Amino acid sequence: MKTALYWEKSGDKINCLLCPNYCVIAENKAGSCGIRKNIHGRLITTVYGEITAFALDPVEKKPLYHFFPGMNILSIGTNGCNLACQFCQNWEISQNPDSGRQKISVEKVIEEALKTKAVGIAYTYNEPFIWYEFVLDIARKAKEAGLKNVLVTNGYVNGGPLAELLPYIDAMNIDLKAFSPGFYKSICKGDLYAVKDTILTSFEKCHIELTNLLIPGQNDTGEELSAMADWVAGISPDIPFHISRYFPQHLMKTGTTPLECLRKAKKIMEIKLKYVYIGNTNLPENGETLCSNCKKIVVSRSGYCLNEINILKGKCVYCGEKINGIFA
Repeated sequence: MKTALYWEKSGDKINCLLCPNYCVIAENKAGSCGIRKNIHGRLITTVYGEITAFALDPVEKKPLYHFFPGMNILSIGTNGCNLACQFCQNWEISQNPDSGRQKISVEKVIEEALKTKAVGIAYTYNEPFIWYEFVLDIARKAKEAGLKNVLVTNGYVNGGPLAELLPYIDAMNIDLKAFSPGFYKSICKGDLYAVKDTILTSFEKCHIELTNLLIPGQNDTGEELSAMADWVAGISPDIPFHISRYFPQHLMKTGTTPLECLRKAKKIMEIKLKYVYIGNTNLPENGETLCSNCKKIVVSRSGYCLNEINILKGKCVYCGEKINGIFA
């Protein structure tokens, strides 16, 4: 346990200032994330130095398709989340603050990343922003060691904590769960506008890619997808966008997203965005990154495995068009 950052006392309660939930936490109670707790008048992070998941993954699995394709990244996660998505695909750890954790030090995480020759460290599986203190400490040391730092996040964080962490972050995959404030409020217990602010701020500081889990009857109308594409393209049409296939999980029992819905969504997004991918399924075209100019394949993948890359100094080898991303 470690004293948390970003909080203030209010009588015998604590106001947590880390995320837009602004939890007011009574003695011996935790905030909505389940792991930031008021103990004797201090806000304590109960998961500092504790992990539930630890794996060497292809960076494409995060998913990041325009960030060191073909490289492996050390992925770590813990418990808890500051949203309460009814469809959560990792609910066993994100919605359970007490599922089995093991202790690990900052130094051990760095050592393992270097030993495995990973490109860096991905903070993933649950919501990394609520693991803020440990992530910040690792990210600082990782940067000194020449490792990259990646956040796989819901983007639900306040501006101050985000600004402190961003100088150490090289890439983010941010969930844009829907483009409806009502969806965020009723299905996720969150705020769309806070996530949009995170995307806008992060785009200026590091490489970002976005993911939308497409849920039948919930966030899949053509109007909503078009509005989402317009907004993202207004930031940059070069932002890679991943449409992910939903499977029934946690509290939501809606049927699995049909393949034709995924393909339809991809076509809608591609009207405004240059790089759109479908995830969580084995469609043959999933692994291809096309040059937006000549339409030739610049990155070919089989699943998460890199087959071929035709990018040189950030440009298509066939026509010289700049390809957004960070490539080895």
